[in-house]
Amino acid sequence: MKFCHLFRSVRAICSVVLTVASLSCLFTACSDDPSYENRFTTTDEYASDFLRNREQYSLFTAILERSHKLDLLGTYGSYTVFAPNNDAITKYLNGHGLTDVSQLTQEQCDTITYTHIIEQAFFTTDFNDGTYPKMNMLERPLTITCDSDTVSVPGEVRLAILINRSARMTHADDSVENGVVHTVDAVIGTSSFMLPDVLKEDSTITLFTQALILTRMEDSLRRFIDESYSVGSDSIDWSNDALVTHTGNEYDNVAFMEHRYFKYTAFVPQDKMLADKYDVHDIEGLKALAARMYDPVYPADRDITDPTDRRNSLNRFISYHILPRLGNYYTLTAVDGPNSSLASYCFDRRRVDIADFYETMMPFSILKCSFPSGSQAGLYINRRGVQSHADRRGYFQRGARVLTASEAGRDMTSVNGVYHYIDDVLSYGIDPASGRNIQEYVFSDRLRIDCSSLSPDFMNSGARGHYTRSNVEGGKYGQGDGTQNHNNKSTCLGFKPGAADGFVFDSRTFLWVRPRYLSFACYQADEVGIKGRFNVAVKLPPVPAGDWEVRMLTCTGLSSRGIVQFYLDDVPQGIPYDMRPGKTSMGWRSDSELGDAEQIAAFDKQLHDRGWMKGPASAGFTWSGTAPFADDTSFRNWDTLRKVIGVIHSNGSEYHWLRIEQKMESENNEISFDMIELCPASVYNNPDVMEDKW
Repeated sequence: MKFCHLFRSVRAICSVVLTVASLSCLFTACSDDPSYENRFTTTDEYASDFLRNREQYSLFTAILERSHKLDLLGTYGSYTVFAPNNDAITKYLNGHGLTDVSQLTQEQCDTITYTHIIEQAFFTTDFNDGTYPKMNMLERPLTITCDSDTVSVPGEVRLAILINRSARMTHADDSVENGVVHTVDAVIGTSSFMLPDVLKEDSTITLFTQALILTRMEDSLRRFIDESYSVGSDSIDWSNDALVTHTGNEYDNVAFMEHRYFKYTAFVPQDKMLADKYDVHDIEGLKALAARMYDPVYPADRDITDPTDRRNSLNRFISYHILPRLGNYYTLTAVDGPNSSLASYCFDRRRVDIADFYETMMPFSILKCSFPSGSQAGLYINRRGVQSHADRRGYFQRGARVLTASEAGRDMTSVNGVYHYIDDVLSYGIDPASGRNIQEYVFSDRLRIDCSSLSPDFMNSGARGHYTRSNVEGGKYGQGDGTQNHNNKSTCLGFKPGAADGFVFDSRTFLWVRPRYLSFACYQADEVGIKGRFNVAVKLPPVPAGDWEVRMLTCTGLSSRGIVQFYLDDVPQGIPYDMRPGKTSMGWRSDSELGDAEQIAAFDKQLHDRGWMKGPASAGFTWSGTAPFADDTSFRNWDTLRKVIGVIHSNGSEYHWLRIEQKMESENNEISFDMIELCPASVYNNPDVMEDKW
């Protein structure tokens, strides 16, 4: 079986929506439901045996056999199978004027098969209102929503879990040796529309879609597959060790993605919200609202009336609401599920909200995705604060809340993207509700960008946030083994030159994204690996005007690390940096050794002046994968250090580049490209308020 084939499901993201309360209702209050007493049925069967041994799946099994995929479900790996029962297949056949599975075309069999399999195991308890980080084998997302069921049992209201709003899950979480099987009562339907076409079908967002057409931003959302991309001879077999890399004490199995996709995410305000909150009822009203937001910040462009001009205020309004990458509810931050181990074990959420930053389709702009804990838990855009209160510098901006798919109550996916409802408009200019300049208020802060989010291709391919090959053995964030063999679960997706937007490198560079693993010192538990005689240029996210210090968080102290030279806009920054020695080589001293707060602050300043910083105290890892965040595993106390690279001056309308060059004459040394920190002068050079350790 080819490695690249195993990554079909990595290349995009599915949307899953279940609430904890809803699951409780489904499996406790509705105890006579067949899924209750048999929930989490555990067998020693593989998925293929589970289906073969139960008559209710005989028609689906026949379809799998015709598609030559039943044997796949009998192999080592990890799979979610949505299995239509015989009634569901019969209903599908009758709807197509057929009476037997043998009458289906090969294309129909393949479509049904690929629609109902995800090559990663996901139980219903893994997610509530959120997303699977995988697509099905047909390269389509599967949306799960909750609704009321008044039909199954007359006189009772039950919870229905719907997949793509076309099939109801009647029996959940049958655990098998290589994954999980969920029973559904219909063949799952999938969308074949591009994102603009799906948006046009939604009658609640007519103003947004009118503006999308008027600005011609619609035309920019119709790309899907890169026809120029070819994996070539690099499509390798699991047993081929040609692309097995050694990183520290582990081996990574790496292969290139089979296809390259372009995908998009739209955050969409509904007509009713625009009317109720801003008295906007037509396209002219939306133009006026956009002008209020952007003309004060871009006064030189206030007279540009052509909506197709990228400097026009309506164009800015629409394009700022769109990301050129796929982002579902639980993939836009490191909170990757309702009970996210990563969020619990690797962050001090009392001190910081988990956040990520992304470039939008408005030129030279970014937005912030936050997932606070506490009373206002959920996904927000352009929020500032900690939990439900102001941050350490006294700033609080609620931001726009992203509605879950259950709240939306509809399938919001397309072939090349997804959209979300938001409860307020997004602005990179003046926030119309508070009157604040968002660039100055929200983004005048230390920005931490996980390197696995720097390229849209890392997210469109599913490489960012990827779990290990099996979540049956070793858990969702299981560790790869330390031997060079094809069953190593630490699988990674590699990127060829030209296939990772925002990264420029040549054939001497080997670049890949590692899966998440909680017990290693990596920000957000993953990292970008770079190996060989590499010379990599990375486009930094655009930032508002001003001076910004550029830092890189990385784990040092491993013999596999290299000696690298940093450049900012092709200007060398200091001398080459040897990553092999650990923190002690630079005179590092622990806080407990230093003593009181004054001495700690003085040492931090001295270290910064020498081009170094300890890792942030609010992020870390866990030794066991089960212990909550603790000070002794925070990055401040380990060899995960921040290298102060240099300072860039932004005018707010240009890109800056970081280049990293390997100086060792070796093909085997590498760098952990983990996190980029962009810090404004108002934070790192503030005479009144010293930058904190968090």
